[in-house]
Amino acid sequence: MPSMTFDDVTGRLAQALLGADAGAWVDLDQHIRADLRWGDRIPPVHTWFPAAVERGLTAPEVAVALCGPDGRAREAALPHVSRSPELLPLAVIRCADWAEPVRVRALAVLRAELPGLAPEALDRLTAVALRTGERLRGGAARELLTASLREGPTAVTAALLDSGDRAVRRLAHRVAVERGLLSPARLAAIAAVGPDVVVQDLCANAALATAGDSVDDTVLAPLLGSRLGRARAAGVTALHRAGRSEESEPFLYDRSALVRACARWVLRQAGTDPVPLYRAACAAGDAVPSDAPLGLAECGDRATDGAVLWKLTEHGRPQVRASAVAGLRVLDAVRVERLAPLLADDSPRVVREAARALAPWADHFPTDALRWPPVGSAAAHEDHESRTRDGGHEGVDGTARDDEATPRREAAPPPADAPRPPARAWAPRIRQALGFGPGRNHRRPTGA
Repeated sequence: MPSMTFDDVTGRLAQALLGADAGAWVDLDQHIRADLRWGDRIPPVHTWFPAAVERGLTAPEVAVALCGPDGRAREAALPHVSRSPELLPLAVIRCADWAEPVRVRALAVLRAELPGLAPEALDRLTAVALRTGERLRGGAARELLTASLREGPTAVTAALLDSGDRAVRRLAHRVAVERGLLSPARLAAIAAVGPDVVVQDLCANAALATAGDSVDDTVLAPLLGSRLGRARAAGVTALHRAGRSEESEPFLYDRSALVRACARWVLRQAGTDPVPLYRAACAAGDAVPSDAPLGLAECGDRATDGAVLWKLTEHGRPQVRASAVAGLRVLDAVRVERLAPLLADDSPRVVREAARALAPWADHFPTDALRWPPVGSAAAHEDHESRTRDGGHEGVDGTARDDEATPRREAAPPPADAPRPPARAWAPRIRQALGFGPGRNHRRPTGA
């Protein structure tokens, strides 16, 4: 049989070996089977397999036999995987085969090859097993590889903590926590900088549970200093256990609503009412923390604190004005005639919050209620900085999303001669931010 027959299989096999994506092996399996069923590049397995076994199978030939539609050929090809260990991911896929004899033989091959595997190979096999584990008969390989992590050398489990596959990385962290392989300080450090929210929560909770009542700065400092809101929230909550509840006061003004809520809980557990602290912060003039107005709205009273928030809508700093507008929406204290002028505010951040607050009254505003800031103006510069700093994450309703995993960075002002965006580019978003559009029925707040 000409060797060029397997050129395509050889190329795809090389790509799967070079990459870290488990889906490449699943795609290889499906591609070979489709070629054998519907294509004419690869002859049927039974026409060449017996002769190839006598002279010695090559890796591409074993791969074709493993993935073909003939169950007897798949079963017969599995023992040859031991001479081509790079094909073990295909054996993992065969552990989820519809034919029971193939599944039994594949599991036996996998169980025999697991001892002594390098961490890189085990990483690849685990990724494929987790990918195929959701199939009807795919649980056996997943359980076998998970057990190998729980019972195998700790160095292998530690190596998989940095896996490029998200599912493997999560599994490795769960196993490492179960086996107690990570110290509280290491767990806190992972929670503080990890990009995966599941791993963040797992490691933050494990760090606090492992430290117990002896939680100290080796655990608290990374959590409290993290740029991730969930990690900061875990650290703030741990302040109560550490007997340092008073240190949670600065987090009352955190940019994350979850962190602010945790700080209020910690202070209340220590017998301190956070509302007077918020009111004092909102009366600090130029020193008002940026998110203090919104924090006050989250625990304050509309009759008492509504007037404070209305006053802060005239504050000199746009962050405070935007927070005050958001607080009025939370307190259900929006007044259309008073808030509408903020749709022309110099700060796009304030305009976005005003648009969110006024969305229930969208039919009160003409389609040109908002004007895009002129290019080169201070407002355009601030809008450019805001979008760059927030990573450009803006919802379809024109509201900014709080994605704290996006690093903040300084932005250069846009060039004065930059072309102005055409009206059709921004008008739909503005109209949607104000509530215009088909199928949008807004319920006006009861307090308006």
